[in-house]
Formats: sequence, structure tokens, C-alpha cells
Amino acid sequence: MAGENRNMNRMNTCQPDCPFQKKGTFCASQIRLFRELPAKAQAKLIAGAEHRGYEKGQLLIEEGSRVDSILVIRSGLVRTCRFDANGEEYLLDILHDGQAIWHDLFLKDPCYHYSAVCATHVELCRIGRQAFMDVISGDNGAALSLIAMLSTELTEAKEKTVLLSIRDPESRLARFLLHQDARSSDRKIHMKLEDIAASIGLRPETVSRYITKLQKSGCIRRVGRGVLQVTSRSSLREISSAQGAPDDDIYIA
Repeated sequence: MAGENRNMNRMNTCQPDCPFQKKGTFCASQIRLFRELPAKAQAKLIAGAEHRGYEKGQLLIEEGSRVDSILVIRSGLVRTCRFDANGEEYLLDILHDGQAIWHDLFLKDPCYHYSAVCATHVELCRIGRQAFMDVISGDNGAALSLIAMLSTELTEAKEKTVLLSIRDPESRLARFLLHQDARSSDRKIHMKLEDIAASIGLRPETVSRYITKLQKSGCIRRVGRGVLQVTSRSSLREISSAQGAPDDDIYIA
């Protein structure tokens, strides 16, 4: 039991040899939320961070709970989702190494509007909300960078809205794969077929059919279980511009 408890929730302060850290840089410099902060400020945040390990299926965030920290994913996959009254899960996103959970951080009453569950074993760092607020309040450059970053996040949200409006399922899938490819730090898309389908409002069998088609045409390839890699961005961009779709391929939740 003691060994199980250690595996379920290990915690220690971040070490200089953190595997997520790049040589000669802070791991914080790889996160969009932190990368424009001065090195001294990044060092301060990392010095006070806590490192924890979580097992697959463990709940990281419960919808409605108060935001008290920023979660930086060092390794593993995290599902952000919402649950209806019947316990049915609606997938919002899948986050991976180098991404962070922070989006409700700046609300007047900061509470999470979604839940987060470990899709694999996850290693992450927790950086206190107040520690981050203290850092940016004393740095005008960091504050301006934060505004620019939030603008980018808004643009990405608009892109998701546009994506879901595309009627042709193959075009919708192609655009989604391009979007995920651009977000990925290792240029690999770590998503199961069912998660892709849930993300873009298509039936799993429809997604399976078009993924097979895109593989045969050389646009993508499988590089592991639940892992895709884009091999021809130009071909995907051409497909993503197509219009029109049979209605029975669109899944309405």
C-alpha cells in the first residue's frame, strides 16, 4: 500500500535535472505562458514549483474547484472535459508535454469550468497562482507578452469554431490534423481515433475511414498506437479547403 501511495501522488520540488528541461534553458521557457518572462523571473517560478506524478485515470481537476495553481505537463497526456448530469463525458482537448493548464487563472473568481483527467501516467509541475501574479505585476514587458499570448489563444478558439462549421468531413479532419500538428512540440498527434471524433463532431467510423484514406494518399502516417504524424502539410491544406458534405457523416452531440 505504501508503494502504491508513492506512485499515485509523488511530490517534490523541481530539480535542475528535470527531464523536460532543455539544456541551457529553463523548462518554463518552453511554455507559451512563461517564455517571455526574464530568466530571473522564470528561475523564481521554477524554484517554488512542486513536482507531482499521477496515474492514468486520476482526476487532476474537478469542474467548479478553485484555481490555485498553474499545471505544467512535463510528460504524459491530459484530457480536459465536461460531464453532463448523466456522467457522460464531452471531450474539450487533449494536452501533452510542454503544455499548461491555466485558462481560468485571471478570472475575478477563478474556478475551473472543466475537469481534467490523466489519459496516461502524467508528470507535472504546479506553480502557485499568487507567485505568478507577483511576477507579472512587477514586469510591464511580461504583462504585454501575456496580452499577446491571450490574443493568440482567442484566435485559436475562433479557429476551432470555423473548423466545426466545415461540412465536408474529410476537409474538417484535414484542418483539425493541421491544427494539432502545429500545436505539437514533437510534430506528432497523440490522440485516439475516438478522441479525434469527439473533438470534431464526427462519428468514429467516419474518422477511421478518412484517416485510412489520408494514409493511403501519403498525407499522414501512424507512428504508434494512438499516434499520427503529418507527412504532407500541403496536401492536407488542399483537402481542408474542400466544401460540401453528406449530412449523415456529421455527428450531432
